[in-house]
Amino acid sequence: MIYFDNSATTKVDNDVLNTYQKVSENYWGNPSSLHNFGEKSFNLLQQSRKQIADILGVAPAEIYFTSGGTEGDNWVIKGTAMAKREFGKHIITTQIEHAAVKNSAAALEDLGFDVTYLPVDEEGRVSAKDLEAAIRPDTILVSIMAVNNEVGSIQPLAEIAEVLKKYPKIHFHVDAVQGMAKGIHDLIFNDRVDFITFSGHKFHAPRGIGFIYGKNGRKINPLMDGGGQERGQRSGTENLPAIVGMAKAVRIVKDHENESIVTEQAIREKIYHHIIKLDKVRIFSKLNDHFAHHILCFAILGVKGETIVHAFEKEGIYISTTSACSSKKGITSGTLNSMGVPQSEAKSAVRISLGDHNQLAEADKFNQVFDKLYDQFKKLS
Repeated sequence: MIYFDNSATTKVDNDVLNTYQKVSENYWGNPSSLHNFGEKSFNLLQQSRKQIADILGVAPAEIYFTSGGTEGDNWVIKGTAMAKREFGKHIITTQIEHAAVKNSAAALEDLGFDVTYLPVDEEGRVSAKDLEAAIRPDTILVSIMAVNNEVGSIQPLAEIAEVLKKYPKIHFHVDAVQGMAKGIHDLIFNDRVDFITFSGHKFHAPRGIGFIYGKNGRKINPLMDGGGQERGQRSGTENLPAIVGMAKAVRIVKDHENESIVTEQAIREKIYHHIIKLDKVRIFSKLNDHFAHHILCFAILGVKGETIVHAFEKEGIYISTTSACSSKKGITSGTLNSMGVPQSEAKSAVRISLGDHNQLAEADKFNQVFDKLYDQFKKLS
């Protein structure tokens, strides 16, 4: 089996899984309990928080655990809206955000907030000039993803941060779910960025766990009220085994980040150069610094994306139609539509997304299978 769908989810690392099991077996005390057994769980929780913070170069008090990317995006966007609504009700985001951001923004529109959705160019990137032009006196939040999950475009966060330095009261949120250990740490952890969302299952941690970075001094309302966990900001008994496992996963992927980038980039380039020469192939992810090295989005014209996915599946290769969250709903890529890609091409789009477990030899196998399927599709058309 060749698994090229890592942007949808990754396999839990064996060391992470072992950690999860050991914590489940030995630290089942509630971290909020007063007794010694609960105190041991609390200490392990705080150790995990510090480990993640140290690796990322932030303060432990700036790490808040969540259930994943969707909760993190919802929390920052809705939490900012509720905390700052007396100062304004204008939010700026983009046309190509993940549904967790776009739908959160839409929900706030129903509550009377005004949302500007920035357009993107043919590479799927927003303009810092467009952002600055959209800022109003009542703007309270800018939310822009780091890496697009469908085509891999990297947003110009540094340029956007420079613009927002002129507007220090506006919250700047970055959805970095596709950005952990992908060589863009300094881009994401810009001094002007206030909130960052991460999801554990994108980097070999268990599903249902994630965290946000929230800069000290920046306030948002809690998304959930209850027992006051996470310093009163995110109530609910902490998923300690998953949290400790995620801390280990962060360390593992960051320790191997450089070598993983080299391998993933080599795989992507080998596939790119092989398929780009074919007449019926359109590639939407370019080989330049504006695109992440681990995502390749392309189409075989005249063939539906779901047909391509299932054809590769029969050969033991797993890819996806753009976003996993919308693939089963049959929704055409919103990112490609925003990039100006014709509908006839967008409906044929599929995505390869690589991870640090992939090997260069898998590119050779993929290319062999691609040639076989391409010939079959040509005969059918």
